Amino acid sequence: MNRPAIVLVAGGTGALGSAVTQAFVDAGDSVIVSYRQRRSYDELLAQLRPGAVAVQGIELDAGDEAAVRQAVAACLQRHGRIDALVNAIGGYAGGAPLWEQDGAVLDQMIGMNLRAMHALLHAVVPAMRTQGAGAIVNVAAMSGLGPASGSGLYAASKAAVLSLMATLAEELRGSGVRANSVLPGTIDTPANRSAMPQADFGTWTAPQDIARVIAFLCSDAARAIHGAAIPVRGGH
Repeated sequence: MNRPAIVLVAGGTGALGSAVTQAFVDAGDSVIVSYRQRRSYDELLAQLRPGAVAVQGIELDAGDEAAVRQAVAACLQRHGRIDALVNAIGGYAGGAPLWEQDGAVLDQMIGMNLRAMHALLHAVVPAMRTQGAGAIVNVAAMSGLGPASGSGLYAASKAAVLSLMATLAEELRGSGVRANSVLPGTIDTPANRSAMPQADFGTWTAPQDIARVIAFLCSDAARAIHGAAIPVRGGH
C-alpha cells in the first residue's frame, strides 16, 4: 500500500471509529473520516494525537447512496486514489424477543448495518479495481455468527453484512483489492459500560485493540489475507 496511504474511515468519529482513525494517523496515513454531526468531528480533532498529515472530515449520511457517491468522487478528485476503506458505521437495537420488535427496528438495523456498507462499496470498489489495489475492512460482530437472545434483528443484519463481504471477496479475487471483516465481541466503550453496569468489563475488548487489527488488515503485511472474518474479542 502507498505511504502515506489515503484511508477513508466511515464512521470515524465514534468510540471505535476514533480509535481506528488514531491508528492510521499514528501510521502516518492521510485519513478522511465521515461523520453525521459536526460536534463529533470537532471532538475527534480535539482528542487526536497529531500526525504527519491532518485528518479531513466529510459530513455524510452513508445510507444516502447519491451522497456517498459524491463524497467518494470528491476524495478521488482531491487525492487521486483511495487505498483503504474501513466501515465503522453501525448500530444496535435489541433487548426484546423477536416478536416484540417491529418492522421499524428491522429497517433501522438494515439501514445502519447493511445499507451503509453497500453504498460505500458501490462507490469505492470501482475506483479500487481501476487502481488494481486496495483494502476494505468492515466492522461486523460476533453476533453475526452466534446471536444471543434479544438480539435477533441486529444479529440478522450483521450476518447479512458478513455474507455481503464474503461474496465481495470472491468477486474481487485476483483484482488486487482485498476485503475482510473483523468481528468484535462487546467493545469496552463508555456507552456500553453505562448500558451494562453489572457486566464484567475485563472480558470486553478495547477499541484500540480492534483498531490495531484493522490497521494491520489494511497494510501490506496482510496482503495474503482476503475473504476473512476475524474474531477480535476478549479482555486482558
